Amino acid sequence: MVRQENQDRFLLLRDGVYYYWRRVPKVVVHLEDRAPVIRQSLKTDDLAKARAQRDILEEADNVLWASMLTDGKTDAAMAAHKVSRARAEALGFAYRPAVEVAQLPIEDLVRRFAAISDLRTPVAVETAVLGGVDRPRVKVSEAFEIYCNEIAAVEIVGKSEEQKKSWKKVKRYAIEVFTKVVGEDLAMEDITRDHAKKMHDHFKGMIAPKDAKAAKKSASLGKRRMGDMSILYKRYFAHIGVEGRPNPFEGLTFNQKFKKSRLPFPIEWVRDVILKPGALAGLNADARHIVLVCIETGARPIELRYLRKERIKLHDKVPHILVEPSFDPDEPHEVKTVSSVRRIPLVGVALEAMKLHPDGFERYRENGNTLSATVNSFLKENKLQPTGKETLYGFRHTFEDRLKEGRIDDELRKILMGHSIDREKYGSGGSLKLYQEELMKIVYPFDPAIV
Repeated sequence: MVRQENQDRFLLLRDGVYYYWRRVPKVVVHLEDRAPVIRQSLKTDDLAKARAQRDILEEADNVLWASMLTDGKTDAAMAAHKVSRARAEALGFAYRPAVEVAQLPIEDLVRRFAAISDLRTPVAVETAVLGGVDRPRVKVSEAFEIYCNEIAAVEIVGKSEEQKKSWKKVKRYAIEVFTKVVGEDLAMEDITRDHAKKMHDHFKGMIAPKDAKAAKKSASLGKRRMGDMSILYKRYFAHIGVEGRPNPFEGLTFNQKFKKSRLPFPIEWVRDVILKPGALAGLNADARHIVLVCIETGARPIELRYLRKERIKLHDKVPHILVEPSFDPDEPHEVKTVSSVRRIPLVGVALEAMKLHPDGFERYRENGNTLSATVNSFLKENKLQPTGKETLYGFRHTFEDRLKEGRIDDELRKILMGHSIDREKYGSGGSLKLYQEELMKIVYPFDPAIV
């Protein structure tokens, strides 16, 4: 349903009281028991309050009518519940199922009955205030889709399509593990502490397997996935208006003393092996140039992939790249953290490589997995990994090692790496010219032929 722009839409003032007055759309008239016109007193003479209550009812009806046009029983039940919540909230009441309403203090019951004492009060409003619509029994998989499409929608709006897919894939893993461990796609309200413990035990067995020869998973994996289920449970019930419900996943987590980090390439290895003429010749140009830029900027591969023309400053006095989020609705993307937003001078081989890509690396812009697989396979096949475990990301860690070896100021290192500074920030952090001068102290010599 299209929302109208008139700020006083669906409002009718009668005898000093505002009403929500709305004609039911023709496509759902035969399905709507309030047809042809919805008329609900908002019990206020304040226009601002009336508009706020109207917005709640309007959105709820839009959801209800949209669900009527689908065949999904769960969708319809969710919509009916949402509408009842909206109607109750529009009158100043939190929605409660009838069984909970019956247990309310007597003064609260009196208030609810007083609000619907008018004989002209629609049955649907009475039902909402007295909790006549049961909460829908939504399965875990369905709650996950609600979480992605409604609850967390605003939080992921700034992600690119690739970032959204990756975010959803990671979150879905927790749902799949839980469903597999408990043996069925449970209704959210049926999840118990025992079910949550089964999932916790599952990850415990992966982190500390009884078989000494079995592969081990990190504690952080279990911690994140248990956390994902805890968040889903908490936010789903808050979303449907249920507060204070005990969370069966609460406190079930794992602690990891040591965090595994990616291996850096030795500084000399990059100079003598990676940058040796012909070493990277077998890589396609985009992948090869991303490697070369990463070596001299320490930028994350994803930060380089999302570079666009306006963030590549080749003709400035100090050539540099800008790492920042995109708020373009057609091409959005996020950066890892606020401190990741930064300017990085282009020096040495990075400058020469970027000159060949003034518009960025379109081939890999939305194909991060392909880039990693391409580069990492090439490194392995051509024996360019000193231990056999280094990856594309390792060049970023080598860059940090070079900053340390070059005795670059600690705060400047953090700025260039996009790490947070553990103190209140003052000033701009220094000029690009300063950054350039410091990076020139550690720049690798290179043969132009490798570009």
